[in-house]
Amino acid sequence: MERKNHTKVELLAPAQNLACAKAAIIYGADAVYIGANSFGARKNASNNLEDIKELVNFAHKYNVKIYVTVNTILNDNELKEAEKLINELYKIKVDALIIQDMGLLELNLPPIELHASTQCNIRTLEKVKFFEDIGIKRAVLARELSLEKIKEIKQNTNIELECFIHGALCVSYSGNCYMSAYIGGRSANRGECAQACRKKYSITDEKGNFIIKDKYLLSLKDLCLKDYIKELVDTGVKSFKIEGRLKDETYVKNVVLYYRKLLDEFDKTSDGVILSDFEPDINKTFNRGYTTYFIEKNKYDIFNFDTPKSTGEFLGVAYKISKNGFGINTDKKISNGDGLCFFVDGELKGCYVNKIENNIIYPNITLKNLKTGDKIYRNFDIEFEKTVKNSKTKRLIKTDLVINDKEIILNDGIYSVKIPYRFDEIAQNKEKMIENIKASFKKTGDSIFYIDEIQIKTDKIPFLKISYMNELRRKLFEFLEEKRVENYKTNFFEKTKYTKYRDEFKDYRLNIHNKKAKEFYEKCEVKNIEYSPESTKDFKNKEIMRTKHCLRRALNLCLKKGNADKLWFLIDEKNKKYPLLFDCKNCEMAIIAK
Repeated sequence: MERKNHTKVELLAPAQNLACAKAAIIYGADAVYIGANSFGARKNASNNLEDIKELVNFAHKYNVKIYVTVNTILNDNELKEAEKLINELYKIKVDALIIQDMGLLELNLPPIELHASTQCNIRTLEKVKFFEDIGIKRAVLARELSLEKIKEIKQNTNIELECFIHGALCVSYSGNCYMSAYIGGRSANRGECAQACRKKYSITDEKGNFIIKDKYLLSLKDLCLKDYIKELVDTGVKSFKIEGRLKDETYVKNVVLYYRKLLDEFDKTSDGVILSDFEPDINKTFNRGYTTYFIEKNKYDIFNFDTPKSTGEFLGVAYKISKNGFGINTDKKISNGDGLCFFVDGELKGCYVNKIENNIIYPNITLKNLKTGDKIYRNFDIEFEKTVKNSKTKRLIKTDLVINDKEIILNDGIYSVKIPYRFDEIAQNKEKMIENIKASFKKTGDSIFYIDEIQIKTDKIPFLKISYMNELRRKLFEFLEEKRVENYKTNFFEKTKYTKYRDEFKDYRLNIHNKKAKEFYEKCEVKNIEYSPESTKDFKNKEIMRTKHCLRRALNLCLKKGNADKLWFLIDEKNKKYPLLFDCKNCEMAIIAK
């Protein structure tokens, strides 16, 4: 495919573990973000240093970068351990850390590149300028920003910008959700989010009248910005991020390959061509339905009040119901073992396909209340899962080979290695020997390289045994692989600079959780510092969530349209009340702790 644009952009993939990370690289990632054994915002996706070291060495062969998440807020007694971890990560050549706690900047850190996590609630130009001024290399933008806002930020800063393009959405501005901590003591800012947003809620007015009852009012669809890649590149976004550090290998392979194909219009920041053997389809892996969220200001198809679970791809509608089976009006092939789902009385129900006879599906459950006309979805496609699982996709780096009188030279466009060779006789049949040489060296086997062009620059065509050529080829590939890793260069973080903090949020929402963070913000001229709610355990009358998802807007009862300004309460499944605050100026909603 001929490239139309030579802008270099990065596809950044998530990894739960070493296997997922390697899969992400093979299937097209330019960078991978992964958690270490502690201090990551996904506590259930941690990895030991040995695995991260192995991953770094594997990634750097392809010029792929590895970013490690150290993006929780830390207790005072955790800072020394974090300092030790970061120094160890630097020694194994991790490319960057993704951080939230500014107390880390007051420690004795190595000069490792730092990225400001989306947990830093980066949604204003002032906030981005602040991180740029203190020396942070990259800002991970809030998911809620529009194209217009991202463009404004890029036009006024030089810092690298990273933007989410796919995956699950936090309903709250990231970093400013305290609901999980308030309800059950599990802090999202400490990597322990209990996903309170995926629970059922009701809304009442001040008199107790129900506005809506028992729905997943805070559960959003999943983000998909596949149609906005070019616009985001044009705004100056450097890195395109896929969410999903808790997702499995199949998800990673499918979604990464999908976006790799979209981003191949632009130049990669890493090396190697992806030779895939299946067509990726993001509708066939976990999704709650897709939304473009707020990338365009006037779109608002962001929520699904009916379920927080994956519905997958729409198949069609039920046209026939019998006691033990049903028919679907669809042109898609359904297989034994597929997982299907549908809504019954407002609740998502699922089944597996046991068998199909005469176009009638016989599920593994007894059908109750399924009706003709009901929509049927497939959230597990067994044939697609097998295809992805058994895929032989490869990522190979192009090289050229030159054979002269005394040595063989292998070149990848950046590095070259050479090896002397010996021979006892000249080939009697030169043309046949040249064919054998080219055929032998083109057999790259399990190597990460492929040889594109072979030049034989000698009049004395040597007679070489196939076994000897195989040995030479293996050594050349081994030497070039080692050279790529040994010569890999990481970027450095210069010493922290201090600048006045000008963003509007200067209270508990700074998430100051230790003395070092307090010292940092004091040096940045923040007055009357307030510690995080997780520190003080004081949530009373505080916003435990602020979100662009306004329930008045979602229910078509927006105050801007002249609806009565009555007090609303969010009611959870334990009948606990949370006053709702509607900020119409910013089109935002806040949930308040009583």
